[in-house]
Amino acid sequence: MAITDVAEYAHLTDADIEALGAELDALRREIEESRGEEDAKYIRRVIKSQRIAETAGRVFGLGAGMKGWKGKAAWAASAACLSYAKVIENNELGHNIMHGQWDWMNDPEIHSTSWEWDSASDGKFWRHTHNYMHHKYTNVTDMDDDIGYGILRVTRDQPWEPYMLFNPIYNFTLMMGFQYGKAVQHLELMNAMKAALNGGEQYAEYDWEEFRSRLKVVLTKITKQTAKDYVLFPAMAVPFTGARGYKKAASANLVANTVRDVWDHMTIFCGHFPDDAEKFTIEDIDNETLPEWYLRQMLGTANFEGSNALHFITGHLGRQIEHHLYPDLPSNRYNYINSRLVEICEKYDLPYNTGPMWKQYAESWRTVIKLSLPDKYLTATVDDAPETHSNKRFYDESGATTVVKGEIDADGNRRGLVSHVEELAAAK
Repeated sequence: MAITDVAEYAHLTDADIEALGAELDALRREIEESRGEEDAKYIRRVIKSQRIAETAGRVFGLGAGMKGWKGKAAWAASAACLSYAKVIENNELGHNIMHGQWDWMNDPEIHSTSWEWDSASDGKFWRHTHNYMHHKYTNVTDMDDDIGYGILRVTRDQPWEPYMLFNPIYNFTLMMGFQYGKAVQHLELMNAMKAALNGGEQYAEYDWEEFRSRLKVVLTKITKQTAKDYVLFPAMAVPFTGARGYKKAASANLVANTVRDVWDHMTIFCGHFPDDAEKFTIEDIDNETLPEWYLRQMLGTANFEGSNALHFITGHLGRQIEHHLYPDLPSNRYNYINSRLVEICEKYDLPYNTGPMWKQYAESWRTVIKLSLPDKYLTATVDDAPETHSNKRFYDESGATTVVKGEIDADGNRRGLVSHVEELAAAK
């Protein structure tokens, strides 16, 4: 059901893909060669603003327990400042720094190997599950753990099981505590549960020692984060306003963490689960070249549009396509890369999956809800559904492919994936 031949699906010849890769390599070199002091000033300004906001949030929290309008104002200011600080630290700082986007500065404070973010998720584990597994095997079924985060059904390539009826509940729970979902991702809990409950040959040699070792790391980070947000900092308000101050400061932290988690969930799901974010099979990438990897990232990710402020508070992950092509280039360059990439997509007649944030997020929720049902209750075919496409969407009734790679029309225009998808839509 997933795409088994990326080149065929994209209607590109091997020469086309190599040429595409050369253009994307050239764009990378352009950015790498132009990185400099202005970029360094940018990230240092962001760090400074984030730390000022967090400090202000902690200070306001000291007075959140006061009675009357002063206490309410202090609580609201604390929750707002901490929400901003946690969102920026998670998205524009933690996520991007740990991708190595600022390693070129050789600043030990702003380096992927030394930064530990303000999250329940352990940075070392996250760098493996995200930087390696997700970015190398983006949307590859049975390889990319971000597909459904191990429990959600987000593609018809995942066989339906009865527990998936509760897909919407799982997704809502994940949304409200997204940092904890990321924290336990490295544990591969579904595999552990199946090993414990089902056994069988597949799980006969399950490595429980490794699981316990990972669990210790996860629980240690969660405990430290919980102590900081709900014990240490709230306790600092006790000398000023007593037990009431403790409760109010803790609740401001809870609001800020929830805001950050919901926002993170929205940002990530908009980039990977709206319509036309393609899924792939492991067989197709066994001998994948860099240009082929580029192409898969372009087909498997999605963007959303908005103001510069929106892109900033999402860590510039509204430019998810650009991020997946160049995960280690500075995020403040993604808007420029975007303008160049749109032109490249038009040249090769490739789709550029983007739209308003609300639309991309709504489509991801629609997928989660409808795939909670068995396939027999779904209307679109397994090869041409909004959330799941395969090469067979371009096959004729006899089962033969209709794909012509590198096709040029009489006017000299390329007739590639975009043109053929439009023709399919018009024929329905």
